[in-house]
Amino acid sequence: MQRAPHHRSRSRRGITVALLAGAMAASLLGGTAATANQAPVSTAKALDLPSPPGGSNVKVLVYYASATEESPVVNAGIEAIEAIGQTSPAGKRFKTEATADGSVFTNANKLGKYNAVVFLTGGGDVLDPDQEAGLESYVEAGGGFLGIHDAANTEPYSDWFTGLIGARPAASAPPAVQRATVEVGDRVHPATKDLPLEWKRSDQWFNWATNPTGSVHTVAKVRESTYKPGTGANGADHPVSWCRDYDGGRSFYTAMGGTADSYSETDFRDHLRGALQWTTRLSRADCKATIDANYTAERVTQPNQPDQQDQIGEPHGMTIMPDGRVIYIGRGGGAANAPVVTDWNDPNVGKGIGQIHIYDPKTKQVTLAGSLTVFGNKGGGDELVKVEEGLLGITLDPNFATNGWVYVYYSPFSEIDRDTQIGQRRVARFTLNPTTDKLDMTSEKVLLQWPAQIHSCCHAGGGMAFDSKGNLYIAVGDNNSSQFSDGYSGNNPEPNYKGVSFADARRTAGNTNNLNGKILRIHPEQDGTYTLPEGNLFTGKETAEGGGKTRGEIYVMGVRNPARISIDKKTDTLYAGWVGPDAGEPSTTWGPAKYDTFSVITHAGNHGWPYCMGNKQPYRDRNLPDPTKPLGWYDCDHLKNESPNNDGLVNIPPAEANNIWYSPQGGAPDYPRNADGVPSYDPTQATYLLPWLKGGGQATMDGPVYRFDPTVKSSVKWPEYWDGKWFVGDFYDATNPRHAVQMDPKNAGEGGLPVSADSLRKIIPVGAGGIRNLMDWKFAPDGSLYVLDYGRGFFNSDKDSALWHITYKGGAPTPAAKDLARKAAQ
Repeated sequence: MQRAPHHRSRSRRGITVALLAGAMAASLLGGTAATANQAPVSTAKALDLPSPPGGSNVKVLVYYASATEESPVVNAGIEAIEAIGQTSPAGKRFKTEATADGSVFTNANKLGKYNAVVFLTGGGDVLDPDQEAGLESYVEAGGGFLGIHDAANTEPYSDWFTGLIGARPAASAPPAVQRATVEVGDRVHPATKDLPLEWKRSDQWFNWATNPTGSVHTVAKVRESTYKPGTGANGADHPVSWCRDYDGGRSFYTAMGGTADSYSETDFRDHLRGALQWTTRLSRADCKATIDANYTAERVTQPNQPDQQDQIGEPHGMTIMPDGRVIYIGRGGGAANAPVVTDWNDPNVGKGIGQIHIYDPKTKQVTLAGSLTVFGNKGGGDELVKVEEGLLGITLDPNFATNGWVYVYYSPFSEIDRDTQIGQRRVARFTLNPTTDKLDMTSEKVLLQWPAQIHSCCHAGGGMAFDSKGNLYIAVGDNNSSQFSDGYSGNNPEPNYKGVSFADARRTAGNTNNLNGKILRIHPEQDGTYTLPEGNLFTGKETAEGGGKTRGEIYVMGVRNPARISIDKKTDTLYAGWVGPDAGEPSTTWGPAKYDTFSVITHAGNHGWPYCMGNKQPYRDRNLPDPTKPLGWYDCDHLKNESPNNDGLVNIPPAEANNIWYSPQGGAPDYPRNADGVPSYDPTQATYLLPWLKGGGQATMDGPVYRFDPTVKSSVKWPEYWDGKWFVGDFYDATNPRHAVQMDPKNAGEGGLPVSADSLRKIIPVGAGGIRNLMDWKFAPDGSLYVLDYGRGFFNSDKDSALWHITYKGGAPTPAAKDLARKAAQ
């Protein structure tokens, strides 16, 4: 019979804990119990005692009482935990005892002999007030707790137990057993490190009354799109297993284990084994890595002085020195009061100052390292007025510590032709004096320069990165207008200025003989020249098809506006993101809506623009004499560049699939396709393959792949949980991505979708007072993260333009090394 609910007073609990705590801590940690005449032993003092919990005889208590009915999984669960204890590797074994007698929790000397308590309980109120106080005392003294499935329905009137579990099931009918996919995001914790990235299994899947994400450390989620979650579904973020350091002890909860068959699964036993290793103190693990409160976001630059840019220019990119100093650039838009010249008859049209600042975290001071006179200050407004050129990218030579070389990508004002309205994009090298933090502006070595039309805006790119072989990657925008194609494929061949097209990206991104709309790869040489590495998309010698040509610098073609790229320093894999066109919704006539795109790039290729986007979704062709009339759909696997503005090859490489794409309607839209492979583009038929991802106002900002370095002694470095995760974000903070995603290395380079995603929206804060316009983000050598906030205006800097520093303060994994069990029972 179920007992009436008890409402324990805090004063009674305090008395009970005081009586039990001394004996509990002493028993758990091998010390001497406090007597009634002694002050109770505090958790902190107990953890200083020399003997580890359990001594040489590690034990686990399985408690299986139920106030409703005995669960059919109890026997299977006890048998599984016993087998785990007996068959674990030497040094990780333990003994198991099981009971349904709650009096064990009021016997401190007995309870303190267990390293961990497992609740294999049914629902309801299974402990009386003294027994619950005993469990609390046990945890406060450093004990470990593992809750399995229905344990989340236990002690429903206890706020403390709710905190111990982490979340309560939603008030709905008991879930049916369904097969679903579990996303295993934590590749470090012993409970998940050896599980499949995508774990397919059958179980009962609870919905949560309150999602615990951010207050617990989630190690696995269930993917709701793979089963029917029913009433109260949690959505794309649906935790299923998590842990936390709680009230002096350790708590792990898994919602799995709702069927007897679960306990015979090898993978599920491995999951429980790892959870028990941590809760018993047989292993250390980090259960703090995704708890929002363990991160601090601090603005480290001050607002500029009035009418100046002494702290920061119009933020457009950054890089970090080996000693931790941050170099960041301003594109060229001035302070809010700076004059903007848009008249092409004025010799100063578009003239701006691209600034390079250095922030020193040791002194907290900012230094202006140098300035470049750029074409990049025509202001905003119409496509034929505004400009996105300027100082666009920066990176350091791999041997920067010894040679001081800094590479920049910019548009020199001195090279513009006001008559033809053609400018130049340039990659150059400068030398920085590390003592004065000043660039030697006379040291410039121009590696590469090529033309760009500047009659019409937009898409300049800007990302730069080196790989381990010393190859330099440069992300270059397609130099194409956003208008004249209704926001779909930028393929209108008609608009031009003095014979140069500015609305046909087949002239640039889709052209094998043009460096715009590409990611270039070159190898800088000591003398300021460059060579071409093997493995680029072209050799530069292709002359087939009636004199068509190529450029050997091209590694990736078919990108629209790649503002940010990154190289994984462990694998040398290139990661990139680029901004899509402007159509707010798909068109059955012209093709997909605007898709902002992220891609894992493991080989040279064509990523589709302006022919195909996303997972090879084609646009409709158009051409002279009437570009308003649609022609056939592009064949993504057999692409032809038949633009009258093309001076490269006609037959071009096929489009590659991309990993992440999103529109205002959602993440990774997909549609049924006809016999020719053309999607329906009917919004009512859309499937969203990445439901965690939303769009809206969109501008991708590719981020780094984090690599945890155990040799770096740092109190602020992000924990190992994030190792190998790819940071993807958007300039805008509304509903757009700001996530760390887990990719499957087996298919990432072939367009495989992310396995899981962790939101960073509270760690890298959004909203008023936060980082609203994320322009760039990179990890420092000490493992902390720096983020550039563009500010709230456009084409200038304002009071919110800033450099931010995101640090981790959660501390080391638990338990401390000195508190580990020295020897498991054999």
